[in-house]
Amino acid sequence: MNKQFLLTCTQNILFMATSRTIYLGELRTENEHIRSGQKLITDAPVDNQGKGEAFSPTDLVTTALSDCMLTIMGIKARDKGLDLAGTTVETTKIMSAEPRRIGEIVIEFTFPKNDFSEKDRAILVAVTKTCPVALSLHPDVKQTIKFNW
Repeated sequence: MNKQFLLTCTQNILFMATSRTIYLGELRTENEHIRSGQKLITDAPVDNQGKGEAFSPTDLVTTALSDCMLTIMGIKARDKGLDLAGTTVETTKIMSAEPRRIGEIVIEFTFPKNDFSEKDRAILVAVTKTCPVALSLHPDVKQTIKFNW
């Protein structure tokens, strides 16, 4: 078989599309996660001509950051036998103008009553800095992270 053909086929398998998006009109999209079939809607925010009836694309970016950090913490907690169940996160998006973009993301973790040692807390804080979403954001986007133990 042709080696180039095999390489192309392998690359297509490794880099399968993640999502499919349909523009619904009225500044709204429907997005399908291809692997699971799960769908979500985005809507432009009211301060940018939208209805604000669903997550905006920039809301998803900020939520992805908090979800990524919590997931990375969850992996480390599971490895250490710690329970993060019930942990909540509030995420605040602060927009900047000129150009319009996310200027700051404030993430506040609140942990249920726990008996995490200072060492475990330090490890959980440290792993948030390894989150792929955090590492993918432009350095001008300020990331303010708070932990309520």
